[in-house]
Amino acid sequence: MSDERTAVRERAEAVLRRLAGDGARLRDDQWRAIEALVVDKRRVLCVQRTGWGKSAVYFVATALLRAGEPGGGTRSATEESAATGPAGAGPTVIVSPLLALMRNQVEAAARAGIRARTINSANLDEWDAITAEIHDGAVDVLLISPERLNNPEFRDTILPRLAATTGLLVVDEAHCVSDWGHDFRPDYRRLRTFLANLPAGTPVLATTATANARVTADVAEQLSTDASGRLGEDALVLRGPLDRESLRLAVLDLPNPTHRLGWLADHLDGLPGSGIIYTLTVAAAIETAEFLTARGYAVASYTGQAEDADRRAAEQDLLDNKIKALVATSALGMGFDKPDLGFVVHLGAPPSPIAYYQQVGRAGRAVEHADVLLLPGAEDEAIWRYFASLAFPPEDQVRRVLDALDPDRPMSTQALEPIVDLRRARLELMLKVLDVDGAVRRVRGGWVATGQPWVYDEARLRRVAEARTAEQRAMREYAATSTCRMRFLRECLDDPEATDCGRCDRCAGPWFEADVPAQALDAAGAFLGRPGVPVPVKKLWPTGLEAVGVPLKGRIPPAEQTLPGRAVGRLSDLGWGDRLRALLGPDAPDAEVPAELVGAVVEVLKDWAHGAEPWPRRPVGVVAVASRRRPRLVRSLAERIAAVGRLPLLGAVVPVGEEAAGGAWGNSAQRVRGLHGTLEIPSELAATVAELDGPVLLVDDLVDSGWTMAMAGRLLRQSGAPDVLPLALAVAG
Repeated sequence: MSDERTAVRERAEAVLRRLAGDGARLRDDQWRAIEALVVDKRRVLCVQRTGWGKSAVYFVATALLRAGEPGGGTRSATEESAATGPAGAGPTVIVSPLLALMRNQVEAAARAGIRARTINSANLDEWDAITAEIHDGAVDVLLISPERLNNPEFRDTILPRLAATTGLLVVDEAHCVSDWGHDFRPDYRRLRTFLANLPAGTPVLATTATANARVTADVAEQLSTDASGRLGEDALVLRGPLDRESLRLAVLDLPNPTHRLGWLADHLDGLPGSGIIYTLTVAAAIETAEFLTARGYAVASYTGQAEDADRRAAEQDLLDNKIKALVATSALGMGFDKPDLGFVVHLGAPPSPIAYYQQVGRAGRAVEHADVLLLPGAEDEAIWRYFASLAFPPEDQVRRVLDALDPDRPMSTQALEPIVDLRRARLELMLKVLDVDGAVRRVRGGWVATGQPWVYDEARLRRVAEARTAEQRAMREYAATSTCRMRFLRECLDDPEATDCGRCDRCAGPWFEADVPAQALDAAGAFLGRPGVPVPVKKLWPTGLEAVGVPLKGRIPPAEQTLPGRAVGRLSDLGWGDRLRALLGPDAPDAEVPAELVGAVVEVLKDWAHGAEPWPRRPVGVVAVASRRRPRLVRSLAERIAAVGRLPLLGAVVPVGEEAAGGAWGNSAQRVRGLHGTLEIPSELAATVAELDGPVLLVDDLVDSGWTMAMAGRLLRQSGAPDVLPLALAVAG
């Protein structure tokens, strides 16, 4: 090693000690990455296990680059402790996917004397001040979310100047760049523009713990591509073994959600330290946290739907060991940094072994042993299918959006919804992909067409879909394997050094008992068996309906609204979900409502009448929403409710004309467009309703978008019903 490189390594070791303690030493591949970035100004891809120290690489490299040209002479202690200097490189820009990761990294940077700031959706009021600090050279590290890269104001005013002065670009969780990856995010593809605008010789570091050989090759190729699209110098790929010596992997196959929740309530105290309990849905996270709290555990839920302040408080409580566990969705999947996390439990299996490896990697980074337990469920595959349905849309829907967009007149996402039957999240995902492909551009006020030719790559989309199916099959195989579980995961990630771990329940034998005490089982059964979830009121019409011939806009007049409603449960519930999906699934036969569900409806009605939020007045009659798909089910449900409640069955709101467009996967604008003019109140029912002196109970089987109930209720209110109380068996989602 040359004298210059020896001096750089000595300085790198000194920065690492400030970051991680006096006993810290650089791993060989950590040094190779730092050397390539600081001395050779190369592009580097690190594929290394969680806890290996990828963040140390970019913080050490930042300190060296900001301090000035490496190896230029002897420095004093004061100079060596400084993070910046007048001769140093520009700030490091870290593209990071989650706010939790950003907050952890800002704190880690401070330990090394590195001044880090972040620009994201949660601190809009600080953007101007942070931008000024960047221009003044007072920021060593700027963390931004990938979504910022295509925010019009950020992209057009801040990003060009930032790219021109960046000293090091870091792409964290780089598997998100690849649509072959388990967590592809189209905003990451905007990094191509950032890379193209970097000054020549600017080093780039991409890091991930979860990239198989295909994803690694894809990301490395993107790193090696220059502004003109040609391949330049190959990126240096540093790939290490993916074993996690502290993790003990196990799977416990329990018969149903009641057993899984009862087992968790009985065994949570015995799990080491504090940890994370992952669920597949928001509803399951909230339910599980509520049940465990009722059983005396200090836990908190963490989902993407929670307020940012609530998520921050929950993160901090776990970091401070004030709670036993966070019950979280995949919103906590990447970047949360608690080195002493003692366990990760999954209530339900993620759809990919790679995603599973990524999530369990949160545990055991600074403890000798951490327990990792999977509790798979029969309902997992139905949830996987739902999320798979949100993939890139078929070509006709894409073309409809492209045809609607104008190069000069921006259209908002809301204005596009009446044109294409895609829910908001899926429509936005599609637009982001089209933006990256150059077919559309996001500007102030919405989206415009660029006029550039665009080809629907059906073959590639099909291959990606096939890869997702293969991942789901592999996840089922992981749960059932008779061989080493860690080896199985490492082989899914194409780790050439994969060997038996000697620690998992297949290598060392099971250590978790499957028995659930009767008391815990009864408590879980009683909790999950409680029927009753809210059906919210629709108060605003979707945007853009007038453009498609529907003369509705703005606020729905209070005299045309329903009251808040109720349903037995959600299709995604741990308790009622299985039974409701069996009854309301696309392949379920139309049949009389089961007695079990009639009993649940009665319980819902009792609670509605006498609970914490009772209805304002008792209903005086029952009206059904006549169903095209399940007429027998809905009719029998209305009849049973009328009989139990000793109420008259007044009739039904009936469909007319063509079947309404849209459905469980469609957006609100399309649903209203499809329903408008296709529901009717028969004259006899209208005359009866006009004479009522109390609310109508409006009965349907499933509330998906909520607009069938809203529009049927509107017709009843327009016919003279004093109030309408929606009641359904299930709520989608």
